[in-house]
Amino acid sequence: MRQYLLGMRFFNTAGPVRCVDHYCLPPLSRFNLPEIMGLIVQKKYFVLHAPRQTGKTSCLLALKDHLNREGRYQALYANFEAAQGAREDVGGAMQAILCVLGSQARDCLGDPFLKDSAGEILAQAGPFGALGEALARWSAKSPKPIVLLVDEIDSLIGDTLISVLRQLRAGYANRPSRFPSTVVLCGVRDVRDYRIHTDQGKTVITGGSAFNIKAESLRLGNFSREQVESLYGQHTEETGQPFEPAALQKAWALTAGQPWLVNALAYEACFRMAEGRDRSRPVTCDMMVQAKENLIARRETHLDQLADKLREERVRRVIEPLLVGDRFEMKLFSDDIDYVLDLGLISQDRTGAIVIANQIYQEIIPRQLTWDSQAGMSLQAAWYILPDGRLDLSKLLEAFQQFFREHSESWIERFDYREAGPQLLLQAFLQRIVNGGGRVEREYGLGRGRTDILVVWPYPGGVQRAVIELKVLSKSRAGTVREGLDQVRGYADRCGADEAHLVIFDRTPKKPWSRKIFRKIEALACPEGRLQTVGIWGM
Repeated sequence: MRQYLLGMRFFNTAGPVRCVDHYCLPPLSRFNLPEIMGLIVQKKYFVLHAPRQTGKTSCLLALKDHLNREGRYQALYANFEAAQGAREDVGGAMQAILCVLGSQARDCLGDPFLKDSAGEILAQAGPFGALGEALARWSAKSPKPIVLLVDEIDSLIGDTLISVLRQLRAGYANRPSRFPSTVVLCGVRDVRDYRIHTDQGKTVITGGSAFNIKAESLRLGNFSREQVESLYGQHTEETGQPFEPAALQKAWALTAGQPWLVNALAYEACFRMAEGRDRSRPVTCDMMVQAKENLIARRETHLDQLADKLREERVRRVIEPLLVGDRFEMKLFSDDIDYVLDLGLISQDRTGAIVIANQIYQEIIPRQLTWDSQAGMSLQAAWYILPDGRLDLSKLLEAFQQFFREHSESWIERFDYREAGPQLLLQAFLQRIVNGGGRVEREYGLGRGRTDILVVWPYPGGVQRAVIELKVLSKSRAGTVREGLDQVRGYADRCGADEAHLVIFDRTPKKPWSRKIFRKIEALACPEGRLQTVGIWGM
């Protein structure tokens, strides 16, 4: 087994990428550099935005170095997050911003002007003019046009954010001799989409109004499949440990190229798991699946931050219809969709169809929404394990059916996502049991009319694979069952499942439970000619 060497690179999961320390894609290859250089040559102010931990800071730092190396501009990177703690205190925020600008200019450009003059400028110009005055004086004395790269602009709020945007807008006409030639604002959202609540006027101002000089809004995308394979290939080249083709395929399926997920998955598989630290062994598909489970179980910060966003009402309005699988949703608003897209929770194709952004997020969302419910369920996997080690799903669903009859109203009230309450409650019940040794995979989305669940349960004789399809009664019982059986047959065949169940939730108001509760078994003909029995559960 190869030993770890001093200076060996690894997959980066925290902070900007350093190619000397990390496997990395050249940051400048992540966006269209000729397009950005064209905007800079034209003295444009523009926005670069992308979800958290997609490489924005790494790209800004690389652009700064590229411009300074080229020699035509004096480029400065500044992270304005230090001013976040000041919140609506514009004076305190401006003091922090000028301090950051001064320190960066002194340390990275060898220019002490901003650091030395910040106090005087703040005293003379006041908090609502100090940033503009500082940039004006610095630009006037600079021998080259200044390019200012502002990171974490959306960490600012209220009057502080409005003041920064308006001071930049006020100086725009004086560029490049008396104001930065180009300003790039970087954050999660396009500035145009900000709804800024002012403290003084108690009004809402849009970012597009406060910063109407923006020429372009560029979005940093995910890795392509080829880029994922290239990144993983660097590990193989340096350690000799290959990724099996199925592992590469699984990594792409799980992450859809989301940069943090791509790196975190490989770091878990190759540097944390004992099996993967043995460089004589290839990275397999099963190792990638286990790495995914480990990341979710640990509730890594990146995943926890995304899950925290689920509490926001405008996020709920988009995600809940996906969980329910509604065919038609009248309450989706373009502003909500844009916001959730910017967060990276969903993706949208050219037809406008929206889906959860990747399979890992697809797992995280229901688990996060049911986390408290799982903790409150006194269930043990041993209650539902057969003598041969298989999971007794019929017994489990029978227990859930009774539980749902007795407690569904009080438990569903606990969910913020009440329209998806029945589906989430069953997933919580199931996850609580399967956590004892297996895993649950989910498929859901707008227009599907169902939630598909695959239970994977290892036992001494092999691996049990069972599908459970969840539907809400939307027509007659017979019609819903008929449609559900067709769907569950296709899903079971695709997953190679040896067991199948169909659960139908009847949410008709005031209908007695005696008319909702039922159970029966149907035999379906599968494509290869065998019969597949399906347990049908009404509740």
